[in-house]
Amino acid sequence: MNPKIKANILLFLANLIYAGNYTVAKIVMPEYIKPFGFILLRVSTGLILFWLLLKGLKLQIPEKKDWPLLALCGLFGVATNQLLFFVGLSKTTPINAALIMTTTPILVLIVSAIILNEKITVRKILGISIGAIGAIILILQGKQMVEQSSTWIGNLFIFGNATSYGIYLVIVKPLMKKYHPVTVITMVFTFGWIFVIPFGINEASQIEWHTFSSGVWLATLYVLIFVTFFAYLFNSAALKELEPTVVSTYIYLQPLLATIIALLAAKDSIDSVKLLAGVLIFVGVYLVIYNKKTISVSNKLD
Repeated sequence: MNPKIKANILLFLANLIYAGNYTVAKIVMPEYIKPFGFILLRVSTGLILFWLLLKGLKLQIPEKKDWPLLALCGLFGVATNQLLFFVGLSKTTPINAALIMTTTPILVLIVSAIILNEKITVRKILGISIGAIGAIILILQGKQMVEQSSTWIGNLFIFGNATSYGIYLVIVKPLMKKYHPVTVITMVFTFGWIFVIPFGINEASQIEWHTFSSGVWLATLYVLIFVTFFAYLFNSAALKELEPTVVSTYIYLQPLLATIIALLAAKDSIDSVKLLAGVLIFVGVYLVIYNKKTISVSNKLD
């Protein structure tokens, strides 16, 4: 299979996992686990799983000269990113979090142009704009979410999260070209864990595990294993092959996938607005990921 096609499949799977996180995380937080405690729990779990995978694959640790950049990736991609998201989500609603996160591709495009000299083409701008419109339309369709109130401080934290993640996607790209994705993400989580400890240790020690129902346990495991381990792993593998802008644009699929899941569970119904939003999202993502060279290689392989 063409590596770029495989990378796009991994991105789809990662965003399918993320699609459920906005709601699932709210089951656990902040009633059972406070935001910072949850982050430490997530990063600790990811750290253990990634190191086990690294050892299992017998991969080498990166050169020490790359550690400062890896530390920055840990700061922006794990610590700041997750801390701001969970605190923001605890103070705002899923709809506001989802809406603000649609700024990520725009931020990534700007940062990529500055740091990586990535070209800001008309096609990318058009794709990001169309995808954003579709995502916003679909998010605003969520009646249950719209009825909830929000606070400006939570929205601010979510925007900070989007900015931090955008910076991470750009600065980690050179490392993904140089090392195996598992090597990079393992070190990123190692440094991220160091940054998170001071913030999360107190709240993590306050978790009352005996109060967890089976539903809370399942939600917790979903966030720890799927959202933390598999989603990061899939994104990292994809980032080795694709531009940061492409990876970030897939975030527009999250509200669409969440809607599809709701439809399959018979908790939502299809209508013309949802269909229009879905088409806009797919067109937007296609315009950003479309590459003549990729298509040509794919056709040759077929």
